[in-house]
Amino acid sequence: MWVIFRRVSPALSLIGALLFFWIIAPDRPLTIMDARTILLQASIVCIVALGMTLVIAGGGIDLSVGSSVALAGVIAAKMLYTSDRSAGEPSAMHVTLTILAAVATGTVCGLYNGLLITALRLPPFIATLGTLGFFRGVSKWISGSSPVYSRDGWLEHWVKPTPETAWLLVAPVVWLALGLALFAAFLLHRTVFGRQALAIGDHEEAARRCGVPITRVKLGLYALCGLLAGIAGVIQFARLGGSGDPTIQAGLELRAIAAAVIGGASLAGGRASITGTVCGTLLMALLDNRCTALGWPNYVQEMVVGHIIIIAVAIDRWRGR
Repeated sequence: MWVIFRRVSPALSLIGALLFFWIIAPDRPLTIMDARTILLQASIVCIVALGMTLVIAGGGIDLSVGSSVALAGVIAAKMLYTSDRSAGEPSAMHVTLTILAAVATGTVCGLYNGLLITALRLPPFIATLGTLGFFRGVSKWISGSSPVYSRDGWLEHWVKPTPETAWLLVAPVVWLALGLALFAAFLLHRTVFGRQALAIGDHEEAARRCGVPITRVKLGLYALCGLLAGIAGVIQFARLGGSGDPTIQAGLELRAIAAAVIGGASLAGGRASITGTVCGTLLMALLDNRCTALGWPNYVQEMVVGHIIIIAVAIDRWRGR
């Protein structure tokens, strides 16, 4: 019974939040446009949180994902930058190469984190706390400490709340996030790599004695986390209308960790739920949207999310005991 409750608790929390806002503000119901906006706003956090969930499942953590997203966005903007404002829209090939460059940037950031942790034996918290500042500094250096304005080409159609193709119902990036979630769930629970990651998170020394390639798995986890951060950087670039801001998404790492923990992941490693992470991301996006609709100040949202994280971690510790 407890196992079933643990699996459905993130979804129950999301339903409970919907009922709460419906009760206190029945005159401001959740509209279809609100739902589309919530899903679009949640897409970036969701994609990053998927990578964070994989890393946490392996007993690690990545505090640099917000900086990686900013760096990937700046790289995308620099790739499409032109000083000629009269120039036409970039070609599809140019935009595709830009996406590949941004995703590769995120992947390199993740690999760098993995190398620091595996080669230098640094604690993940300390290593990624250092790269949080390093990647942010690199993005400011490349951009000259100011936003880089360019053109996003066909990417703008991927981040519209109301899609141009009616049968899609929601923005294409929402479907992209859903596809990545399915891939992450398959990878974590249906592959040898995922089971090895969970084994490392549960007890690294025991996994080593069982022949699990610790270094290779950890490098893979951090590379995947960086790759997903690179994808989120491309989406962020498109949502900003084709500009790369080196200061954007400060604090994204906390929201990604919160989504994973709310979804049932243990910060001690060895346990994670991709479905729970998606529900946790939607819960935070719903809170942001409804608080804004009710005219609540931003600090109220931060206080609510902060205590949700505290409660989720407390429940995880109690469950562990």
